[in-house]
Amino acid sequence: MKMQLMAWASAAVLGVGAGTVTAAPASSETAVVPAGASSSVTGVDPARLKSALDDVHRAGMPGLFAEVRSHGRSWRGASGVADLKTGRPVAPGMLHRVGSLAKTFVAAAVLQQVEKGRVELDAPIGRYLPRLVPGVRGEQITVRMLLNHTSGIPEYLGYAFPSLEPFPSLPDMSPKSLDDNRFRRFTPRELIEMGLKAPAVGTPGASPGVYANTNYLILGELLEKVTGTTAEKYITRNVIERAGLRHTMFPTGPRIEGPHSRMYEAFFGLIDPPRDYSVYDMSWTGVGASLVSTVEDLNRFFGMLLDGRIVKPSSLAQMQRTGPVISQSGQQISYGLGLHVLEIPGCGTFWGNDGTVWGAQTETWIRADGERRISVAMNLARWNTMDSSGRPQRHPIDDALSALKRQALCGDADAPAENAS
Repeated sequence: MKMQLMAWASAAVLGVGAGTVTAAPASSETAVVPAGASSSVTGVDPARLKSALDDVHRAGMPGLFAEVRSHGRSWRGASGVADLKTGRPVAPGMLHRVGSLAKTFVAAAVLQQVEKGRVELDAPIGRYLPRLVPGVRGEQITVRMLLNHTSGIPEYLGYAFPSLEPFPSLPDMSPKSLDDNRFRRFTPRELIEMGLKAPAVGTPGASPGVYANTNYLILGELLEKVTGTTAEKYITRNVIERAGLRHTMFPTGPRIEGPHSRMYEAFFGLIDPPRDYSVYDMSWTGVGASLVSTVEDLNRFFGMLLDGRIVKPSSLAQMQRTGPVISQSGQQISYGLGLHVLEIPGCGTFWGNDGTVWGAQTETWIRADGERRISVAMNLARWNTMDSSGRPQRHPIDDALSALKRQALCGDADAPAENAS
């Protein structure tokens, strides 16, 4: 594929505690909400977190909301608006399209099948799906290569959204495909075929890998083959319900059923003013990025995953075996099996994922010991403008978002509870 898209519902800028998850009241005010029953958060400064959240809003984000957890307690806050026309505020408990964070759920489901002996990580995908990935390609590409994006299979999105194919040449592009596809129903195999027909982006197993959503659509077909049910149903029963997530689901239609924000897409200045795409048929992403969730549920899921309660510790170790992958922003990231790693100097190692779909962006990061984590959801995507060479330019939102994550994950270096405000 000719274009290199920054963020396309994937990694880069484009992918729990024990509390009962309930929807928060419709207010943009910050609240200290315990996972159990407390009035403060160990090692977290609520005032500084609220200020950092507000800074992202002031930098140009219409609305965002987050949950920060530390030592079993949680802080939740929101800033800005869910609807630019009405001024309706965002709230911490809103549902959100979380994009490629769904890939972590898919990877966990595949590892469960590895544990049951139904799938081998280093077996060729052609063993399971010979008609879908036939011939030499099916013999050379393994399940692991699909999970860690080293298959060499290219991205399908430029073919599904042809008006964006000239990227990064904005004068030659239009948002027509985004509007044309709003209610279009794609099938996974239709999208997979687009990717498989395109020129390969590398040889199977080559390093660095190249991120492609096509890989996870194939994994969805693998799950259906070995479980006898759709990937969405299997993940719902064996990952989402196993984790006790009450507000996480795969959509059945173009509308989100429950309190949620509008979702504004800017596409690097091509869409000005940004357009709301909160109503959208998510079949264009399939199982790998269509998930709807809340920041509470995401924090809970990643905490349970790292605690060995979704997959066995040996499977988690496989997920955390990272290698270099070129993201769709052109940056090199350290990616494992549905997880990637974030190193913050002087603070620690964090595991998680980020994701975006049209108009929405979400990130979740959790410290390796599970004691510090953040999930943050935003209702504007691809806010950067492009320079003459087609590179996204840094925006004040980027700096403010980095400061928020630093405050949430590092803050006061986990000061004792008595020192927390």
